[in-house]
Amino acid sequence: MSEPVTLRTVGDIAILTIDNPPVNALSRQVVEGLVAQLERFMSDESAIGLVVCAAGRTFVAGGDIADFERPDFSARPLNDCLLRLEASERPVVAAVHGTTLGGGLELAMACHHRIADAETRFGLPEIKLGLIPGSHGTQRLPRLVGLEAAADMIASGRMVGSQEAMSLGLIDSVAPRDGLIDAAMDAVRALAGKTPRRAALLPVASAAPDALAQLESKAARAADPAPAAALAALVAARDLPFADGIDVEASQFHNLVVSPESRAQRYMFFAERDAARIPGLGAEVVPRPISSVGVLGVGTMGAGIALAAALAGFPVTLVEVDQPALDRGLQNVRNAIAAMVKRGRLDQAAAAECEGRMTGQVGLESLGEVDLVIEAVFEDMNLKCEIAQQLGRICKPGAIIATNTSTLDVNVIAGRTGRAQDVIGTHFFSPAHVMKLLEIVRGDDTAPEVLRGVMDFARRIGKTVVVSGVCYGFIGNRMAEVYMRESEAMQLEGAAPGEIDGVAEAPDRWGMAMGPSRMLDMAGVDVGARTVIEWIKSGDGPQDPAYRILCREMFEAGLHGQKTGQGYYRYEGRKALPNPAIQSLAARLAQTHGIARDKAPDADEMFERLLFPMVNEAARILEEGIAYRGSDIDVVWANGYGFPRWRGGPLFMADEIGLNTVVDRMDHYAERTGNAQGYWDVAPLLRRLAAEGGRLSDWKN
Repeated sequence: MSEPVTLRTVGDIAILTIDNPPVNALSRQVVEGLVAQLERFMSDESAIGLVVCAAGRTFVAGGDIADFERPDFSARPLNDCLLRLEASERPVVAAVHGTTLGGGLELAMACHHRIADAETRFGLPEIKLGLIPGSHGTQRLPRLVGLEAAADMIASGRMVGSQEAMSLGLIDSVAPRDGLIDAAMDAVRALAGKTPRRAALLPVASAAPDALAQLESKAARAADPAPAAALAALVAARDLPFADGIDVEASQFHNLVVSPESRAQRYMFFAERDAARIPGLGAEVVPRPISSVGVLGVGTMGAGIALAAALAGFPVTLVEVDQPALDRGLQNVRNAIAAMVKRGRLDQAAAAECEGRMTGQVGLESLGEVDLVIEAVFEDMNLKCEIAQQLGRICKPGAIIATNTSTLDVNVIAGRTGRAQDVIGTHFFSPAHVMKLLEIVRGDDTAPEVLRGVMDFARRIGKTVVVSGVCYGFIGNRMAEVYMRESEAMQLEGAAPGEIDGVAEAPDRWGMAMGPSRMLDMAGVDVGARTVIEWIKSGDGPQDPAYRILCREMFEAGLHGQKTGQGYYRYEGRKALPNPAIQSLAARLAQTHGIARDKAPDADEMFERLLFPMVNEAARILEEGIAYRGSDIDVVWANGYGFPRWRGGPLFMADEIGLNTVVDRMDHYAERTGNAQGYWDVAPLLRRLAAEGGRLSDWKN
């Protein structure tokens, strides 16, 4: 195996090259190589200077995150190396390309001069892992670009391109990719004999009094300690000498590495990568090619799906049953594009290009030549089966037929096409052009190349993918069903929607983006109720007369949430206010169904009854092979349902609480309620892992 860091001499210039595929991460071996090769350069004075570069498609894209889990992890060896590199009396020039992120940017900033190609992107994304830069990034960056710009980059984790980096002062020049090393060598010659420009010795430019105001506000609101740590480190950069500032950074970084919030976010980083690895779907499976897309049904969901594909560069055919429906759908798309322009997510030119990729048509026959058809009609099994039969006849051989559904049986729909091997389920989350998650539902007969093709398509449109098997609600909505079940049951017992949502949303307890009642009001009580009603009618859903009776009665009464101005809350604009009508309805339904209201659940009970049945249902999902691994379930909830990443997902959170506690409390509620419907039966996998001291988030099928 070749050395990950090498040193060679070209004429009178030394060139240090990092070669650690695929992204040149700063693993322990790379750091050791940097230390050794820098020592070689320092001890040999024949070279007039040093170029630091990397082989392959990118410069260093960051540290090796897996190393953070090692009990003996320390940033000290790299940091000492960077101090020694910066102290060189001979010029050191970084020649960077690709993604120069995290420790890679910190390495580049320790050099005296930085040259990039035009496509290079720079960033310090550690905040997304619950960390701050740990190799002097919080101290060198504000000395190069100013305090306000540094605070923005560190607090957001956003990347900047070469032109912005030039304007900020982060890099010194731009050169063509194929001439990058030559340009760096020219810079070494030009700088030879001059006093090196060391970032550590630069002052932090006098900043406006409010330079850190946004970060201060973020730190005050965040349950995750990383923003507060970033603020402390940047204050140190502003107020202290470099040598003292790096000590503050080191202390803050160390505290974060061992914090539960950062461990959860690092877990999520690897979980999202693992979710793309499907057992039995190896590199030998060639994806079914997709170069054109058709979307059937251009309501809110279909418009979002079409827009997501068009934004990624796909030509999209939008199809409706008649011209008025098509006109409404095209207006949905134009409204979504206009909103993106207004928010600064698209400029006018990009918006025009995106709209130009979309063509509206009436009638299914216009879908005959596209590679991928995504059917996004109303969530009705009879309707979807009728359309599936037509698509099976109309679509060209080899075309993929995707049915977009949140609960329905993909196998039944696939069977109606007469070509089930070409059919797959997609569960986009609304708005589909914004939400990151896409649940891909693999039918019993879905061809491997179809699955691979749709996974590749999802990646190209920027989605985080989790593959699910076929069952009611798949992964996310199946768990959301028990979450909503307990929320509504507790309302019948006397708890107010705002009290329950408050427990779910409280950062010190859970930190959900929205509690269950706010979530359903936003999505539409009618949407959720119709699904429950159909499920019960099918005979597969609970036959308990009180099951989610509250939302079913709300549906019949026209209390559909934000869209009607009344749901679990009443609305003044978007402001949610208590709705006395719902509490009266809950009291009446409790009396009808013999539910006692003498002692409403307290906050601890609300938390347990919301979370623990979800975890139990997740264990069943794993037992049945619906999800490949426990971490896939956490990816679904973090990306689709507003579960806080710093909690790591419901399974990781339950593991941290302790599975024994989860099982004990499930047994407690079973005994207290009598468990007539079996709602509190503990899944065998959950009980076994609790007894063995295992972790549900680590489970793999």
